[in-house]
Amino acid sequence: MANIHIDIVSAEGHIHSGEARMVFAPAEMGEVGIAPRHAPLLTRLKPGTVRVQPPEGEELQFFVGGGILEVQPFLVTVLADTALRAKDADEAAALAAKQAAEEKLAGAKSDIDLARAQAELIEAAARLQFVQKIKNSSRGT
Repeated sequence: MANIHIDIVSAEGHIHSGEARMVFAPAEMGEVGIAPRHAPLLTRLKPGTVRVQPPEGEELQFFVGGGILEVQPFLVTVLADTALRAKDADEAAALAAKQAAEEKLAGAKSDIDLARAQAELIEAAARLQFVQKIKNSSRGT
């Protein structure tokens, strides 16, 4: 069975590189599933979870705070604004980021400030949801 190569990169650096049977990503219009030989695709990502199913072993999960997804028949590239490995998930930091974003939203004075605060809150809420999901799934194993 064919595999697809995936690279996840953010401004902080290289996050992941490897082979996969399937990749799932939070595209702007909804989650997309990518298998080997997928048609070429270029789309924006919204904050959420990228799931990678390697040829062997357990599914890997990564948080992305938005970015660009490029798909070629045997290559998936995620260019994330921010990215986080599941093993690096920190619930306290995610909760603090969400609270800071809520405070910015409450104090927004212009439409631009409001839009920025809303975007930060969406990303922070998605990150917190990711961290809590990882934490809960590790309790069950």
